[in-house]
Amino acid sequence: MRRVFISYHHRNEQYLKEHLLQLNGSHEIFVDCSVDTGDIDDDLEPQVIRQTIRRNYLSESTVLMLIVGRETKYRKHVDWELYSSMYNGTNFGRSGVVVLLAPNCESEYFSAPFDEIKSTFYPDVSNWISIDSREEYERRYPHLPPRIIDNLLKRDSKISVTNWSKVANDPEKLRLLIECAHNARTTCEYDMSRAMRMRDHNPN
Repeated sequence: MRRVFISYHHRNEQYLKEHLLQLNGSHEIFVDCSVDTGDIDDDLEPQVIRQTIRRNYLSESTVLMLIVGRETKYRKHVDWELYSSMYNGTNFGRSGVVVLLAPNCESEYFSAPFDEIKSTFYPDVSNWISIDSREEYERRYPHLPPRIIDNLLKRDSKISVTNWSKVANDPEKLRLLIECAHNARTTCEYDMSRAMRMRDHNPN
């Protein structure tokens, strides 16, 4: 089983993480390496928190699974987890990234960088197209963190974007998403140019 770090907005999407863990408990899909609420003291300095997440949690995983809700993109911890999972360091290599759109953020669109995912999830689709516009990605996925859109624009990042309903009760599809991301992680080329978010900020 692959080792997976689940990144999410703890207050809003905890129920979705628990659903994934229940599904995992019944079908042995992955090894959970993610942080639980209360595992890390929020009063620590940001650099200490980043190092703790990186060394104690992300370093053990090969796939980051991001659950995207309506406020996820405003969370600094989510951005730190994304950045750290994409960083190809000396001691810890980069991870593959899987994005799941929460039920209240599902889209009529999807991104599938692997043939296995195309044929398994979307067998009726034949007219696949590539998107090269940030504005178009933001229109299709208005709740995605900017760092994910940076990397969807970079062809070699190989990030899949899938609606929650596609995997919520389908352990084999969830396993396939994880397996594809794991296998591709060493060849992914991520855009790391965006500075890390230093505070939580929701403009709405």
